[in-house]
Amino acid sequence: MARFVHRSSDLLRRTSSNTIASGASDRIINPVLFGGHGVRYRKLEVILTTDIDKLGKGGEVVKVAPGHFRNHLMPKLLAVPNLMKFAKVVEEQQKKKQVDPHKEVETVPEVPKTEVDKMKEYQTAAMRLDSARLVLRKSVKADSELRSPVMKDELIAEVARQLCVNIEPENLHLPSPLSSLGEFEVPLRLPRSIPLPEGKNYWSLNVKIRR
Repeated sequence: MARFVHRSSDLLRRTSSNTIASGASDRIINPVLFGGHGVRYRKLEVILTTDIDKLGKGGEVVKVAPGHFRNHLMPKLLAVPNLMKFAKVVEEQQKKKQVDPHKEVETVPEVPKTEVDKMKEYQTAAMRLDSARLVLRKSVKADSELRSPVMKDELIAEVARQLCVNIEPENLHLPSPLSSLGEFEVPLRLPRSIPLPEGKNYWSLNVKIRR
């Protein structure tokens, strides 16, 4: 490969010397030399996919430096090569973005939730709280005693993070913080209007504290 490149360079050099010596005024028409200069110096025609300040609007064909296209525009899909297949895609995208200013925008009114809908949401959240297990990992001192007890605020935050349910402090019945490893059943104070599952007398939250 190195020998081939070396021979090609010699050939170009000899061609250039012979042309200059013969007094030719025209440029050297050599495809290899012309192609090399094109990659390094000629700008590329690209199609912008979006509006770019000081460059053009989406759908326009502009000329940019090859390095700018390769390092900035192409990785961010801000422009594509000026080819027929890309031009059709960009044209379709621009048509979708165009909005007729005289066309009235139809607004869909928000349907208010009924009491039945709200009750279904409450019941679904209550079932999730009652059937799930909240797992907390804590460090201990000795004899399974926690270095920092689990307070009500921490339980509320973990319920939101693990179970994606927001509850209020008054929804948890926690007379004293949880201060040891193990499993606990924390009673929940939910509205009486939420029907309990068959066989249950109250809602509860299962909490497991592990090392």
